Amino acid sequence: MVSIEDYMLPCLTKKFLGMDCFGCGMQRALALVLHGEWTAAFKMYPAIYTLILLGLFLIFNIFVTFKYEEFIKKWLFIINISIIVISYLLKITH
Repeated sequence: MVSIEDYMLPCLTKKFLGMDCFGCGMQRALALVLHGEWTAAFKMYPAIYTLILLGLFLIFNIFVTFKYEEFIKKWLFIINISIIVISYLLKITH
């Protein structure tokens, strides 16, 4: 039986340098979301839900313009980058 994990890209940073990168776990977390395992997805990659929100906003923003779209985009990017960096630092220190 073929699963979604069979098509995931390997992390080249982890493969060649032996350490996680800022995106390690994102593919597996997305697969967990698609399988309905919400808590496991968050534990795997804490920024998964805010990244999905950002992606949906950016796609929706192609078709609809908002009064404060630049403000919303800026803060969604800041929130996502902050979550990614903080979770990465926690991962490598613990």
